[in-house]
Amino acid sequence: MANLFTRIKDTVAADFHELLDQKEQRNPISHVNQYVRECEQEVRRMKHLVEKQYVIKQEISKELNQAKMMLEKRTRQANLAIEANETELHEQASQEQQLFEARVSRLNEINDKTIKELEALEAKYVQMKHKLKDLYVKRMELKNRENIARAHKGMNKVLHADIASKSAAKFSELESYIERIENQVQSDYRLHTLDARFAELEKSVSTSK
Repeated sequence: MANLFTRIKDTVAADFHELLDQKEQRNPISHVNQYVRECEQEVRRMKHLVEKQYVIKQEISKELNQAKMMLEKRTRQANLAIEANETELHEQASQEQQLFEARVSRLNEINDKTIKELEALEAKYVQMKHKLKDLYVKRMELKNRENIARAHKGMNKVLHADIASKSAAKFSELESYIERIENQVQSDYRLHTLDARFAELEKSVSTSK
């Protein structure tokens, strides 16, 4: 049963991909648009990560500044305790001084690494934005090429020999029809003129009698 479901799933997937391929062949620009949308989403995601990294860098800088302030404070207090011969206070201040020294050293390393990583992210983000712009330009080029190709295809269809001959036959038939109408009009005009002249003649003869 499991194999049957797997075969059905694979068949449906194959049919779906075949439909997508057919759609892309009919409208290749839609495939390009989908790829551009995916790149736009990735650029937005990268922008969010860069902004988040800025926040993290600010938090690290804040902690580093606080640790430096405490280190400076405990160093000053330890020196003051020595001057005042306060051995116990000096030992406590010295212990915290060492802790803050280690913390400042560690935070300096983290801060330096964070700055480098942020610079790398920013550089990659800029490259991605340029890549997206290049995709926009490429899409415009492809749209232009597709439109020109479709225009030529339509023109070639109209200018095809068979259709051209059919069009010529239609025009010839229409021209003959117009000529027949014109001949009929001229004939009717001549008959009307001839009848009018005879009517005038008959009237003149009748008057003279």
